[in-house]
Amino acid sequence: MEKRISGIGVSPGIAIGKVYLLLKKDIVVSKCPCANVAEEQKKLLEARNKTKEQLLKIRETTAKKVSEEKAAIFDAHITLLEDEDLLEEVNNIIADDKVCAEYALSQGIEVYTKILSEVEDEYLRERAGDLVDISDRWIRNIQGEEIVDVSNLPKDSIVVARDLTPSDTANLDLDNTLGFITEIGGRTSHTSIMARSLELPAVVGIGEILKDLENNQTIIINGNTGAVIIDPSKESIDECLKLKDEFDKKRALLKEYAHKDAISKDGTKIRVYANIGSPADLGGVLKNGADGIGLYRTEFLFMENTDFPTEEEQFKAYKEVAVAMSGHTVTIRTMDIGGDKYLPYLEMPKEENPALGWRALRICLDKTSIIRTQFRALLRASAFGKIKVMLPMIVSLEELRKAKAIFNECKLELVKENIAFNEALELGMMIETPSVVFRAEAFAREADFFSIGTNDLTQYTLASDRGNEKIASICDPYNPSVLIAIKMAIDGAHANGIIISMCGELAGDLLAVPLLFGLGLDVFSMSAISIPEVKKMIISLDKAECQMLAKRVLTLDTADEVKAELLRFLEIHEKGETISY
Repeated sequence: MEKRISGIGVSPGIAIGKVYLLLKKDIVVSKCPCANVAEEQKKLLEARNKTKEQLLKIRETTAKKVSEEKAAIFDAHITLLEDEDLLEEVNNIIADDKVCAEYALSQGIEVYTKILSEVEDEYLRERAGDLVDISDRWIRNIQGEEIVDVSNLPKDSIVVARDLTPSDTANLDLDNTLGFITEIGGRTSHTSIMARSLELPAVVGIGEILKDLENNQTIIINGNTGAVIIDPSKESIDECLKLKDEFDKKRALLKEYAHKDAISKDGTKIRVYANIGSPADLGGVLKNGADGIGLYRTEFLFMENTDFPTEEEQFKAYKEVAVAMSGHTVTIRTMDIGGDKYLPYLEMPKEENPALGWRALRICLDKTSIIRTQFRALLRASAFGKIKVMLPMIVSLEELRKAKAIFNECKLELVKENIAFNEALELGMMIETPSVVFRAEAFAREADFFSIGTNDLTQYTLASDRGNEKIASICDPYNPSVLIAIKMAIDGAHANGIIISMCGELAGDLLAVPLLFGLGLDVFSMSAISIPEVKKMIISLDKAECQMLAKRVLTLDTADEVKAELLRFLEIHEKGETISY
């Protein structure tokens, strides 16, 4: 009998196939005493070496199946695996507590996964899964367990698992896999990112489902909506085939837009950029036709390390992205740690209101060695591509001026050291706080460019914690006050002749695109997968009509009224009619 359930659609597409249950034996790690410390330490090292061999093989497979950029995910895994501080810490636990290697390893890595899993930032929280992937494989190798192989699956398989690690996803038999479902997971996990790169329909966060399924059952998954149908009826299969045909035609059409310029009907050219968290995201950026990168979150580089990344480590990461983008703009945000993002190696105070506390640029201006190292790495990388540097969480001109002074000092250091960099490298800033919006023109006279972070701007404008589910309806970027703040920022930038972009979630929302275009936004930056649709939308718009829409929207009183007006505009626009006000 047909059963319908739903989860989170993280990779678009529709598939009908047969269930393949990926059942992994649970890892049991007991606090067993060890009789021979040296022997346990030897087991730990040998298992690490075996794990590295496996990851190198997976990396090679990923480079062939997906791209060199996505294979870089496993470089980060290998870097952590080879971290000598971690190995020393685990060896010390073995020696001091006289426990077995697998228990010592589980204790040694627990602190990092706990910190990451508790942050509110979804992207960084999902990184805990990467650490679990590494430790899971390492522990299984210590215990001598055979690791499940998903590289050879039955035809038309839809893999169903408690969770899929990035290495599981990379190893999937693409000839026979139609998609996958996991009981847990989120939109920004590397597994979800990999699924999108592989163009495999995927649904995660479905809840407990393994116990209710058997191998070879027919199953339908819709990665667009998160819908899953178990033992579908003939009517459901027919409906699914129709939806699949429509989706495949739409995707083929959108691929045509990926590499087109986003030029509106009236001839206005808009740049459509991508947001990334690491060099590993570059495959999707290039595939979806991004005109550049509007936000490179460098937090991941700091979060995956067990100490502050060195100038050389940072330089290599930034250079990799700059070179891959072949002269297109790469906007790199300096370290945005604090608030809901923590570093295990940075002593941070317990704060009543961390979102309003010691975070981002505030940390860097107190501990200037952090920002100096990052500035030097960014400047050096600027010799290899069109890099722009962006400062987060600014509330005063004093902060901007202090950061600029350090930036200029770093330039002078590199000149004295005869190290090449782009002397015209732009230093811009995020628009995230009302204090900046109120004085946008003054900031625009001293910053080289603006980028609106709508997630924080909404939170601070509406005094509503964006991570608090109880007040999610309050923290709405369509609130008229937020829209007025966006207009003030755009007007302030244009009054002083600087470019303004948006890298918050609103930029990739099709409902908002006509409004933002009408308000005068220069650059839209979003998740790479949204780029073709946004380009298609912009190409269909007329600026004068969108300006009238924006003027109308700014007279409305509530977020619901705003969204209703935007929906009305899109409905009329899709019919090819002209909207009148």
